[in-house]
Amino acid sequence: MIEQLRKDFPLLQTHIDEQPLCYFDSAATTQKPQCVIDAVNKFYRQDNANVHRGAHTLSAAATTQYESVRNKLAQFLNVSQREIVWTKGATESLNLIAYGLSEKLNPNDVILISPLEHHANIVPWQQVAHRTGAKLELLPVSKQGILDLEASKTLISAKKPKILSICHASNALGNIHDVAALIQVAKQFDTITVVDGAQSLLHLRPDLSAMGCDFFVFSAHKALGPTGLGGLFGRYELLNSMPVYQTGGEMIERVSFSGTTFREAPGKFEPGTPNISGVIGFGAALDYLDAIDANTLAHHESSLYHYLVNALKKIDGISIWGDTERNIGVVSFTYKNEHHFDIATFLNTYGVAVRSGHHCTQPLMDHLSLQGTVRISLAFYNSYQDVDILIDALKNTIDMLEE
Repeated sequence: MIEQLRKDFPLLQTHIDEQPLCYFDSAATTQKPQCVIDAVNKFYRQDNANVHRGAHTLSAAATTQYESVRNKLAQFLNVSQREIVWTKGATESLNLIAYGLSEKLNPNDVILISPLEHHANIVPWQQVAHRTGAKLELLPVSKQGILDLEASKTLISAKKPKILSICHASNALGNIHDVAALIQVAKQFDTITVVDGAQSLLHLRPDLSAMGCDFFVFSAHKALGPTGLGGLFGRYELLNSMPVYQTGGEMIERVSFSGTTFREAPGKFEPGTPNISGVIGFGAALDYLDAIDANTLAHHESSLYHYLVNALKKIDGISIWGDTERNIGVVSFTYKNEHHFDIATFLNTYGVAVRSGHHCTQPLMDHLSLQGTVRISLAFYNSYQDVDILIDALKNTIDMLEE
């Protein structure tokens, strides 16, 4: 089945420097199936028009397609359609939420995040804390880079934070966090809970009603969709109580020189012409995922991940960071004192695409006393042959570096 699915991704059939591409950078962006490419192409070739308010046929058709994807995503996440806001990506979503919630903060209120967060889930809260006088504090993480769940629950009970914002899965290490357990504790203190789902939407397909979070953010391009698109789920009453983030056309109810009134959520957060083609392409990605058994993909990813981890552990000098038991399929490793960039560069000569650096998690790298790591991030379209090629290339790379 996986070999058949791989054929749906055109870029996986290409070569880099005459080597077959082995793509291991899906945590940065996933490859796109042909149906997504076709959906975007079809929109511009046959249906291109602006959405909402247009009285002509093309506009009505574009609006129907655009809004149908909002409903499709709501069903995918098990939430209400009116609780889905389109943005440029998870980063904009987190900035929107942080800006909107800043009005609810007082001096010395606590915002809790973890050392494992992407910069996009750190810097907005730093800015909010600076403006409001709130305190930004950290959940406990081990020296290996694993969140201490029980100690985190205890800290939440002690601090009674106003906001808890945490990634569902780490982009740098792949750790899966039991966010539902943390949210359950936080609810006792009316804490507003925010989940960064940029890495979990594809791999974990979360049920947000079961999770119980107040906000959840995502990026389409990390879940087979186009770039430049993402969004957020927000509990409607809370979402609708927040101030507008950006202003302009489309999000208004009425404008006059004596004042302006705004639409209710989600429209109040969607000014200007949206990324229509991106939304429609993302709709094709959701259809593609819905047509495949999620358990089959999850089993393949898990088996492939452990196959990779076991192969790496056989190489003397490799150190693997993070939680290898609960993981979405990301291996972050170092080799002795060799620079991560050198390893990734040599791997590229074999057609092996990995990422190196701090992965937009500099505080985490500081916590681990690392300059950076080599990150191998899997998706269901990776194969055992891909891993075998990677391991052979890595062994050759190590031999060259140690000459």
